Amino acid sequence: MMMKLVSKIWLVCLCLTIFRVPLCMAQDAREMVRRAVQSEMAASRNDHSLWRYRDERRDESTTSVVVETTEGSVKRLVERSGHPLSPAESDAESKRVEDFIHDPAKLAKQKKDSAADDKNAAELLKMLPEAFTWRVANENGETVTLQFAPDPNFHPPDMQSRVLSTMEGELVVDKRQQRIRTIKGKLTQDVLIGYGMLGRLKQGGTFDVERREVKPGLWQITETHVHIEGKALFFKTIGQQQDEEQTEFREVPRETTLEQAAEMSKTVK
Repeated sequence: MMMKLVSKIWLVCLCLTIFRVPLCMAQDAREMVRRAVQSEMAASRNDHSLWRYRDERRDESTTSVVVETTEGSVKRLVERSGHPLSPAESDAESKRVEDFIHDPAKLAKQKKDSAADDKNAAELLKMLPEAFTWRVANENGETVTLQFAPDPNFHPPDMQSRVLSTMEGELVVDKRQQRIRTIKGKLTQDVLIGYGMLGRLKQGGTFDVERREVKPGLWQITETHVHIEGKALFFKTIGQQQDEEQTEFREVPRETTLEQAAEMSKTVK
């Protein structure tokens, strides 16, 4: 009897070894999203790195060099439509940068706007697990891809979460670090503003945000693509059109001043 029991246990173990379902497939998809969100929130609190990078806005046909400091970020336009600025344009841009780094009001506004953006992003990030239904779609050795769709039981508290909650798409998570690599989606229905009296965002609008590890343990957004359209009161076009790619990341010392950042932004490569 004991030998038969041992044989059955061995057979079960052999079957599990040969035919086992990948671990992430057996886990609750929503819990996987929660862990990824927790990792991102922790990284946001603990990552104080500063960067110099190239910022290409394909929708505007411009390329800029951005240098971050603890006092603010310096952004210098260096190319338009694939061509370097003319001497006159370059001089005008240098004056604009100099005026900016010595204007306390503009620096304060940039810091306030950045803090508001960070707050909004954190609030939306925390909503991800509950705003959607989740399922594991695919995995490989490095990543797991989860598909999401609107959860009818979620009640969005504000307009930006209403837009978020009408999306469907996919989330790609780095399995080793539990970091979000990709989130992309599209509007599954029109989003009414003021019950439609003030405007609407059109069904089919899309977004795609790509993030990559630019230094061990440090991640940055490398691509942002947003194409959402609509109409507001008095036929004003609303929404957002953005195609942005950020490359050539180089870490900047925390003691870098705005004046030093302005100089660093002059070097295109």
